[in-house]
Amino acid sequence: MTAERPLPVALLLPGQGSQHPLMATGLYGYEPVFTEAMDEFFDAAGPEGGPLREDWLAERPATELDHVTRSQPLLFAVDLALGRLVLSWGVRPAALLGHSIGELASSVLAGVFSTRDAVGLVLDRVARLAKAPPGGMLAVAASTAEVEPYLSGDVVVGAVNAPRQTILAGPDGPLDKAGRALGEAGFVCRRVPSLSAFHSPLLEPACRGAAERFAAVPKAAPSVPVHSAYTAAPLTRADIDDPSFWARQPVAPVLFWPALEGLLATGDHLLVEVGPGQGLSQVARRHPAVRRGTSTVVSLLPPRPGPPEADRAAVEAAAARIAGAGSPTARAATPRAATPRGTPSSAPAV
Repeated sequence: MTAERPLPVALLLPGQGSQHPLMATGLYGYEPVFTEAMDEFFDAAGPEGGPLREDWLAERPATELDHVTRSQPLLFAVDLALGRLVLSWGVRPAALLGHSIGELASSVLAGVFSTRDAVGLVLDRVARLAKAPPGGMLAVAASTAEVEPYLSGDVVVGAVNAPRQTILAGPDGPLDKAGRALGEAGFVCRRVPSLSAFHSPLLEPACRGAAERFAAVPKAAPSVPVHSAYTAAPLTRADIDDPSFWARQPVAPVLFWPALEGLLATGDHLLVEVGPGQGLSQVARRHPAVRRGTSTVVSLLPPRPGPPEADRAAVEAAAARIAGAGSPTARAATPRAATPRGTPSSAPAV
């Protein structure tokens, strides 16, 4: 039954840590809008597009997917393509909220950057970050206050995902030491899939010069409010026009939970995660508005990797839930298969 008062839709776009081999590839060559958006990304990536496509479609990528040169651009592309797929159903989001690289994808969906300009900025970013010292990230089931005593040796709070989900970032040695100490103190920890210390000062030298690239790119006011996970507030014109705001995002901490609280403070929403996995969905389900049932969470893809059919079934189920929540959708019952341009033989069967 369709809700009498449809909840406004907010798209959640995940970032580093949600990537996995073959993420969303079950939709490539099957969902025309998704396929077109991915091909647009690979075309805009120029010489890098071919290797990126091959590694995305490969069960065993030539370059590890957790490496910054693969995780960041492919997460950006998949988030953006899934967002466009949802928009193609007639859904008009009231807000966008991205985590890490997801914020840049949400800004493209909102029209702040063109796709081609944003792809160039992403590739420039990862080329810089690939030169940074190795490091990593650690998820801890603890508050920021609880992890404070364990921060040392360049280990910092890289992200606040929930009241008791804090991400630490830093060089491998000090990060491992912090993890051991936290584990001995009874805290549950796990490594985030990343070969870089995102959202820590370790990446600051690699980001120098990136502001000039952002300064040279046209920017527009967003057509949809973009709630920034760096300011925990909607992007302002001053934020958008400040090149250093964008250039420092790999270094600045992600304040996802405060940003989500700010979003839901404006009213209840249907929160739709458009990206691989269901990491942000799991976090959002902890919010009081979702727990009491006034806000709802929908995930576009399965919680873990699976066969192509799992991606397709998840999208169909998500479209049905979005329609059932009262959001107008022009989703066809059976999507037409598309023929992706230049699909290598390793592409999933259609």
